[in-house]
Amino acid sequence: QVQLRESGGGLVQAGGSLRLSCAASWVTFGNFAMGWFRQAPGKEREFVAGIGRTEGSRYYGDNVKGRFTISRDNAENTAYLQMNNLKPEDTNVYYCAATSNEDETGSQYYDYWGQGTQVTVSS
Repeated sequence: QVQLRESGGGLVQAGGSLRLSCAASWVTFGNFAMGWFRQAPGKEREFVAGIGRTEGSRYYGDNVKGRFTISRDNAENTAYLQMNNLKPEDTNVYYCAATSNEDETGSQYYDYWGQGTQVTVSS
């Protein structure tokens, strides 16, 4: 059974950094592109960043370009989201997800999801 588990969320001041991790529990991790999304209460899920099966393809939502970096370690079955220069508007629950497609930014194309981790940025 596919499982994704996020960690690394927390409370940080504006301008600070956090690194989120997404551990996957299947051995074919390298067959899936990975993505990070975020969602605030009452709002739609927003694409944050995606990475292809290898690290050759990375893509970002406009709101995080230049501040966030997505990466993956296929040997460790883990994806990461490094978040720098955080802003109060980055406060959200962050989800990692896996897709058998490539270069997808729509949540409907992702097959597996984690439970989410809360990120709170204080001003």
